[in-house]
Amino acid sequence: MSAASGDSINDAGGHVENPSATTRTLMMRGNRIDSRELFATEREIMIAHGGENYRLRLTSQNKLILTK
Repeated sequence: MSAASGDSINDAGGHVENPSATTRTLMMRGNRIDSRELFATEREIMIAHGGENYRLRLTSQNKLILTK
């Protein structure tokens, strides 16, 4: 599984490729991804699901918050 780091989502919900974005590989063990891999370079990631965009953030108290 790979994820693009530095990508952005435009106001219409479409994917806008950042020219300086890099691709990285995440290790999955069964159906698990270690959150340290997701947040290795950022404290927030965007997840596209069913035509909607969600924001997954790592808080200062090391908790996860998922918002639409």
